[in-house]
Amino acid sequence: MTHDTPPPPAEAHLRYQHLLQRLEASEREFRRLGRSVLHVQEDERRRLARDLHDGIGQNLTALKHRLAQIGDALPVQFGTLRASLDEAIALCADTLDDTRQLSRLLRPPILDDLGLEPALRWLARSLGEAAGMAITVEIEPIPALDEELQTLLFRIAQEALNNVVKHAGARSVLVHLVERSGRMQLQIVDDGCGFDPVQAQAAGGTGLGGIRERLQLFNGQFELRSASGHGTRLRAVVPLDNR
Repeated sequence: MTHDTPPPPAEAHLRYQHLLQRLEASEREFRRLGRSVLHVQEDERRRLARDLHDGIGQNLTALKHRLAQIGDALPVQFGTLRASLDEAIALCADTLDDTRQLSRLLRPPILDDLGLEPALRWLARSLGEAAGMAITVEIEPIPALDEELQTLLFRIAQEALNNVVKHAGARSVLVHLVERSGRMQLQIVDDGCGFDPVQAQAAGGTGLGGIRERLQLFNGQFELRSASGHGTRLRAVVPLDNR
């Protein structure tokens, strides 16, 4: 029976450094590919949103006006037909509103046109009004952010607020965004029913896994604190230099 002679300490250290460099290079490549996938997804969302707004939305608008013109031209003795037309116009208006809302949620134009802060305020106002919930947004002065980072923080806030609306039963929510020591910190705090974070993340059905995976691609960190009856605090931290 023979035994391999262990390499000298200097050689073992070089091997370790080489393996570490290969591992770090693989991680950088993984993050690059993952962020490329996210970029493609956002481009597709932007295209679908534009098609919904400019294509289907404009056609529904034209249909609604055409139906109204037909209704206005009907003689008064066609009251039953006029009522049916009014119902069709109302259905058309509701479908138009749903289409515009879906278009905005897919990729809100305000995020591309005005940036992250107006987009977060719009998101909070829209979801708060729809859910009957007070959502406060506090944003301290922040540096200029590139499109990738703005999209990342917006999607995290969107996913977290959707979770609050669907599951928390909260009365109020705070969205707080700040820059500290070269890192962006986004917190979503609610006074809802709370839950067991371990069980929720194991179940994988609340979008928390998606938030964590997005942050990993940007060298970010994810923290979640919650307990039954004591609300939830979600904190996402991502470095400004995240390459």
